[in-house]
Amino acid sequence: MLLDFEQPIAALEDKLRQMQQLAQDSDVEVTEAVAALETKIQTLKKETYANLTRWQRVQLSRHPERPYTLDYIAGMATKFVELHGDRTVGDDKAMVGGFGEIDGQPVMFIGQQKGHNTKQRQFRNFGMPNPEGYRKALRLMKLAEKFNVPIVTLIDTPGAFPGLEAEERGQGEAIARNLKEMFMLKVPVVCIIIGEGASGGALGIAIGDRVLMLENTWYSVISPESCSSILWRSWDYKEQAAEALKLTATDMQTAGLVDGIVKEPLGGAHTDAPQMIDTLKKTLLETLRELAAVPAAERISQRIDKFSAMGVVVE
Repeated sequence: MLLDFEQPIAALEDKLRQMQQLAQDSDVEVTEAVAALETKIQTLKKETYANLTRWQRVQLSRHPERPYTLDYIAGMATKFVELHGDRTVGDDKAMVGGFGEIDGQPVMFIGQQKGHNTKQRQFRNFGMPNPEGYRKALRLMKLAEKFNVPIVTLIDTPGAFPGLEAEERGQGEAIARNLKEMFMLKVPVVCIIIGEGASGGALGIAIGDRVLMLENTWYSVISPESCSSILWRSWDYKEQAAEALKLTATDMQTAGLVDGIVKEPLGGAHTDAPQMIDTLKKTLLETLRELAAVPAAERISQRIDKFSAMGVVVE
């Protein structure tokens, strides 16, 4: 799948493949031309991805070939055991979690899971959890706290499921309870936005000692399309909405709403998933070591102070 702004790069890469094929099929010497074209492609890639608009980064965050939560867990962890159910209603397939190890370090993984094809997306409800998903997440957090295991949440959702049945089962209450309980968890909590971070659906598992964002992700109270439909009564203004929302990783870090940005491979996480997973693994291990050195009471105090300092109050 090619995005609009990737078309010029794809055209040059196609030309490069043709030149390489020509070199294989004939005695024509194209070594210098190939090297020059490779340099041109690399330069164009750097210029393109260094100057993406906010809407273009939103598009990259939704790329269907990006790794999802279970891909990261499979790449980073060993001995992963998925746990199911909220012990009340059922097992929400849009929210996954369980114990695993990263280089011998036990970790409780929790995150929203999308699907790689239509059938999987329907099975996972497109990464939109119901209340039982958030209650399952909280159950797993409390289990991790019981066994003194740090928590890592991987956030990638277009929002909590907005259906009538979700509201009837207490969607708002479930998310609100997670926010309250996550502030008081005695174990280290690291939250990473790996794709979309929309509204309370993302925030419901995003209260942590460290909140990180991958380079080409977004985090906002509302999606650009929904914002556009409210302000302009049309989705046609989604690009303007994205600019106004200031929802990219750089925007969030500048505003003091996240603690760091994890660099993606040139072109996005989907272009080199193994490299992206390895980068995130190293970042996680370093962050967990740093948090482990802080006493639990001090961590909780710092966590509360960090979120309490967000925003501007005018009296």
